[in-house]
Amino acid sequence: MSEGIVRTAAAMMQLGAEFASAAKAGEVFGLIGTLGTGKTHWSKGFVGEIDPDAQVTSPTFSIVNEYRGGKLPMFHFDFYRLKSAEELVALGWDEYLDENGIVICEWADLFPELMPEHTVWIEILHLADGARKLHRIKDPGEAERGQ
Repeated sequence: MSEGIVRTAAAMMQLGAEFASAAKAGEVFGLIGTLGTGKTHWSKGFVGEIDPDAQVTSPTFSIVNEYRGGKLPMFHFDFYRLKSAEELVALGWDEYLDENGIVICEWADLFPELMPEHTVWIEILHLADGARKLHRIKDPGEAERGQ
């Protein structure tokens, strides 16, 4: 799936699980969307598909949550509180990319210069009726960033 309209948190999690079912080691997913669009729900569905026993939480305060109990290691980042690219690098960003797992980054467009060329960019938008629109884009410069 590359695009869709989502009306519930459960549907957003299901969409994340659908992406995970086709994911491979080494893939990086960059999520773009304003507060409350469903980035963490998408991530919960994705991680849950790879590691059903994982207790998935938002990494807003921890910056990264690691899930190593499933089919592949998973690294779930939230760049929202980071102030600079140097801060992300100091957290071991390059080492996580070298782990041969799957990386999911919320607010990935804050540091697009650090995202690998093969990043799968996904934008999530608020729609006027309360639903969300999810679509793949080629790079963060294409993002609508609308509300």
